[in-house]
Amino acid sequence: MSMEQNNGPKDRVKRVAIGADHGAYEAKEALKRYLETVGYIVFDVGTDNNTTKVDYPDFALKVAKKIVSGECDRGIMLDAAGIGSSMACNKVKGIRAALCWSPETIVNSRMHNNANVLTMGALQHPVSDIIAMAKLWLETRFEGGRHWPRINKIMSIERM
Repeated sequence: MSMEQNNGPKDRVKRVAIGADHGAYEAKEALKRYLETVGYIVFDVGTDNNTTKVDYPDFALKVAKKIVSGECDRGIMLDAAGIGSSMACNKVKGIRAALCWSPETIVNSRMHNNANVLTMGALQHPVSDIIAMAKLWLETRFEGGRHWPRINKIMSIERM
C-alpha cells in the first residue's frame, strides 16, 4: 500500500508544536519558517534566542503538552543530540517521542511506532537535513494493522 492510499483523515497533520534549547535555536527557526511556508500551523514554544542558556526539558515538556492537550497534531523538539529531549517528552503520558537520525529511522518511527513527537540533534545534522527529515516525518503515515498491538503495549506501560 502506498502512503497516499493510507492517508486517512485522522492522520492529517495541520498543527505542529516545535521547541528547542538555545543550542538548537537557529535550526528551530529555519524549520519553523519552512513549515509555515508549506502550510503548517506552527506553535513555537521556545526558546526565543540563542544567547540565553536554557534547559531542554522545559521546552520538551511544552511540546509534549501541546500534543496531549490536542492543541497540536504532532511535535518536533530539537536540542544538541536529541537524546535528552526524547527522554523528557516520553515522561508525559500519551507521548511516543522518537529520536531519529536518518530517513530510515524517521519512516520507522511513524509507520511502525506511530510517533507523535520527533526529536533530533541540531548539532548532529545540517539544517537542510533537519528540514528534510521533519518533512518526511510529517508526511509519513502510521501503517496500523499488525503494529497496533505493539503500540497498545507501549501505551499500557503508562498504566503500571
